[in-house]
Amino acid sequence: MKSKYKVVFLITSLLIVLSISISFLNYTISFSSVQKQLKSQVLPLSLDNIYSDIQKYIIKPHLLSSTMANNSFLKDWLKEEQDISKIKKYLLTTKKEYALFNTFLVSAKTKNYYSQEGLLEVLKEENPLNEWYFDFIKSDKKHEINLDLNKFMSNNLIMFINYKIFDENSKLLGVIGVALKTSYINDILKTFRTHNHFIVSFYNKNGEIVLSERNINYDYISYEKDNMESFKEKLLSKESSIIEYEKDGDTYLLNSRYIPELDLYLTVEANLKDFTYKVTNVLYFNIFVSLLITSVIAFLVYLIIKNYSKKLEFLSHNDALTKISNRRDFEFKLNTHFNLMKRKRNDICLIFIDIDNFKEINDKLGHHVGDRILVQFSKILKSEIRKTDLLARWGGEEFLISLIDSSVSDTKFLAEKLRVLIESDTKLNKIAKTHVTASFGVTKLEEDDTIDEAISRADKAMYLSKNHGKNQVSIL
Repeated sequence: MKSKYKVVFLITSLLIVLSISISFLNYTISFSSVQKQLKSQVLPLSLDNIYSDIQKYIIKPHLLSSTMANNSFLKDWLKEEQDISKIKKYLLTTKKEYALFNTFLVSAKTKNYYSQEGLLEVLKEENPLNEWYFDFIKSDKKHEINLDLNKFMSNNLIMFINYKIFDENSKLLGVIGVALKTSYINDILKTFRTHNHFIVSFYNKNGEIVLSERNINYDYISYEKDNMESFKEKLLSKESSIIEYEKDGDTYLLNSRYIPELDLYLTVEANLKDFTYKVTNVLYFNIFVSLLITSVIAFLVYLIIKNYSKKLEFLSHNDALTKISNRRDFEFKLNTHFNLMKRKRNDICLIFIDIDNFKEINDKLGHHVGDRILVQFSKILKSEIRKTDLLARWGGEEFLISLIDSSVSDTKFLAEKLRVLIESDTKLNKIAKTHVTASFGVTKLEEDDTIDEAISRADKAMYLSKNHGKNQVSIL
C-alpha cells in the first residue's frame, strides 16, 4: 500500500517539475523576446511616431515662429512701428490659420508687447513677469521655448516659442512668437501613456525636464533628477540611444532622440512590466493548467494503481479461475484457525475433494470445458459451506474445505451432501456431457498434528475413495 502511494507521489512530482520547468522556460524565452523586440523595434518605431505627432503640435508652431521672425513685413513694420491695426490683423490671421492659442510680438525699440488684441503692455525690467524677454535678448540664443504664466492670456501654463527678429545688419528689432496651451500638449502626452504605455518627456541640454505630462510624472521627474548623472551623457547624446535602468524593482527602458528644431531631447520611457504582463499571465495560466492536468493524471494513475493493486491482492489470495481461496491463502487462514482451536478446544475437520476422471474430460472436451466444470464445481461447494468455513482450490481438480466447530460425523454428512449435489447437478452434467462425480476424504485435526500432516491424511482418505470405486466419502 505504501509503495502504491510512493509511485503516485513520484509520478505527480515528476509531472509537476516537468510542466513548471517547461512553463518557466517558455516564459523566459517569451520575456526575452518581448524585451528584445521592445528595444529594437517597438520603442524606436514609437519614438518615430511620437516625433511625427509632435511635429504637428510643437514643431510646426516652432517653424512658424521661425518663418515669422524672417518675415519682411514684420521687419519693416518694427522699423516704423506705426498703424497697430496692421500688426493686429497679421497676428490674428496667423493665430486663426494655424489654430494657435496666441501670437505675440515685442518691439526691441519701444518694448511694446503686441497681440491680436493690439498693444497689451510695455515690458519693464523691474517687472518679474517680463524677465523672460530681457533674459532672452541678453542671451546668444536665437530662439527658445518657455513654460510660463501670462496674466493677459490666462492663468494656465503656456508654452511660448520665441524667435528673435534681426534686420539686414543683424540688429535686434524684436521678438516674435506663438503660444500653445500645455494642457493641449498634456492631452497628447496622456494619450501616449494611456494607449501605448509610454511616458513622453522633453529635456533641455542641461538634462532638465522642460515638458512632460502634468500630475503623472512628478515622482518620475524627481527620480530622474536624482539619477540623471548615471546616464546623463548617453541621454543627451545627439544620436538615438536606449537606456535601461531599475526603479522600485521594475525595469524601465528609455529611448532618447535629439530634436534640432526645438533644441530639445525627446524621450520615450516604457515600464517593461506593461509589455510583459501578458507573458506573465500566460505563465500563471500555464502553471494552473499544468497543475490541473497533473492532478487529473495523478488521480487517474492512482485509480489505475489502486485497481491493479486490488487485482494483484485478490490474485495473491484467490484462484484466478474459480475466484475462491488459493493454496497459500488457505494454509495461512487454516494455521490461524488451528492456533485458535488449541486455545479454545474446538474441532476442525478437513474435506479433501478430487473430481473423478477429470483428465479424460479435459482430453476429450478441451481445457475450456474443463475450466467451466471447475467454476461450476466450486460454486456448488461454496453454496453449501458457512462463511466461517474455508474453501480453496488446492491444485488442478483438487479442492480443500476446512470446517470450524464441526465434528467428524457432521463433516461426513456435509461431504455426502456435496457428493450427491455434484452428481445430480444438471448444469455441471450438461457442460461435461456426462455425469460428473467426485471422491471425498475426511479427517479431523488433532492437537499434536501439524497442518501438513492433517492435509496429507485427508488426501490419503480421498485416495481411499478413489481406490474403492470413486464417488464416495472416506474417513481417516
